[in-house]
Amino acid sequence: MTNGLNQCDFTLDPEDNARLANLCGPFDEHLRQIELRLGVEINHRGSIFQVIGDDAPARAAEKVLRSLYATTEDESLTGARINLHLAESGIDAITAASTEGTQEVAIRVKRGVIKGRGPNQARYLHAIASHDINFGVGPAGTGKTYLAVASAVEALEANRVQRLLLVRPAVEAGEKLGFLPGDLSQKVDPYLRPLYDALYEMLGFEKVAKLIERNVIEIAPLAYMRGRTLNDSYVILDEAQNTTVEQMKMFLTRIGFGTVAVITGDVTQVDLPRNTRSGLRQAVEVLRDVSGISFTFFTSRDVVRHPLVAKIVRAYEAFEQKEEDAP
Repeated sequence: MTNGLNQCDFTLDPEDNARLANLCGPFDEHLRQIELRLGVEINHRGSIFQVIGDDAPARAAEKVLRSLYATTEDESLTGARINLHLAESGIDAITAASTEGTQEVAIRVKRGVIKGRGPNQARYLHAIASHDINFGVGPAGTGKTYLAVASAVEALEANRVQRLLLVRPAVEAGEKLGFLPGDLSQKVDPYLRPLYDALYEMLGFEKVAKLIERNVIEIAPLAYMRGRTLNDSYVILDEAQNTTVEQMKMFLTRIGFGTVAVITGDVTQVDLPRNTRSGLRQAVEVLRDVSGISFTFFTSRDVVRHPLVAKIVRAYEAFEQKEEDAP
């Protein structure tokens, strides 16, 4: 027992340095992936492993490591293969029951190390690291999209995914924009600008341009997702409150093996036509109890922009609540 946690010690046989390197990944990257998914600490010296954590996650980690080591005899492991194995091993119920006390997730990108500001952002980052489908719901300025893009960039640079897709519904935000010149890509670019800005900050302008040119990064309106199956990808659906019910269902059923999806939105800022129900609102109701899907709900207390932004959000919340309560 270590600091109130369980400690599992075991040896992987037969000892084979090439297979151990395959299991652990470059710089123990595969072990870090398992740690984040299960909320445990994994140490090893050669074939002798030690897992520290709550009882159920620690035992699950030992089982996963033994199973993966068996596959190294005739298979080269990748981040995507680790992710698929974890998804198939039935650990979602374990992670859902053991989220308290899990280690802080630190994201390393070009601009430095990014960590959650406050407990809600920390839980959001951990949920993204440990679930394949994640919802971040809350007001503007809470870091929903920024943290999702940072997590996606880290996964892409660590080769845990093969491509990054940033998706947004092209809905006019209350204004009639009229005719926009240019080709289809240029017409939808204004809707996707916040995603570009986050990418430029994480990777730099030149690298983003090269990755977009090679289709490693794809930035597209939601309508482009119809009919596709997305494997080994990191997909972010931003401004999801402006999806219709049909669009949200279509998007969620695009998710393939080895793919992580993050859906962000603010249900108080829906720009859909009157009497059209938000797909994000319905998804929260329909999927909230589905195992393997995480929901993080942000409030005005989580706003990390100018201090006045939090006050503005709270003022609007109070006013809308007052209107709802009025006879």
